[in-house]
Amino acid sequence: MPAIEVGRICVKVAGREAGRKCVIVDIVDENFVLVTGPKQLTGVKRRRVNIKHIEPTDKTIEIPRGASDDEVLKSIEKSGLVEYLKEIVKPKLSKI
Repeated sequence: MPAIEVGRICVKVAGREAGRKCVIVDIVDENFVLVTGPKQLTGVKRRRVNIKHIEPTDKTIEIPRGASDDEVLKSIEKSGLVEYLKEIVKPKLSKI
């Protein structure tokens, strides 16, 4: 399983944004991370989420810790992952 790290692209598996992709912006502690879509691209607001509610993918982008939504968007465009992030996936059902 890929590591939970800043710049890792993940899929939300729980909540109203389930199935949407997001980017880890900061690591709060061993249970929580700060993620963003950014909202104008994927519909995921910048928020703190439990790591049990996200599933890391194999893709990463280069961003500094605590990057703004504009910085994240520029890095996504530079990496050519705009269409990849827009895709909504059906989340795998897991027993939490």
